[in-house]
Amino acid sequence: QVQLVESGGGLVQPGGSLRLSCVASGSIAVMGWYRQAPGKQREQVAAITSGGSTNYADSVKGRFTISRDNAKNTVYLQMNSLKPEDTAVYYCHGHGHYDYWGQGTQVTVSS
Repeated sequence: QVQLVESGGGLVQPGGSLRLSCVASGSIAVMGWYRQAPGKQREQVAAITSGGSTNYADSVKGRFTISRDNAKNTVYLQMNSLKPEDTAVYYCHGHGHYDYWGQGTQVTVSS
């Protein structure tokens, strides 16, 4: 059973930046981030394969960057130009033989 542990959430003003990190206890082929805002469904934000291929939700393209360090089994989400609508609980996700989820980290964008 692979475990995922996120860090890096917090409160930031509109236009600010945050960097999320997620460490996996084992290697996973595809890692990524989802988010869930109050009253809304969980949605995919970004994903990256072990080979470095990425995809992003349209709402974050040009503002968020996903990257990973395979040697450290770690995935990152650099979030720039944050907007209030980015406020959500962000979940790390891993897809290999099974799907794995982190516990979530709160990101709040507010002045």
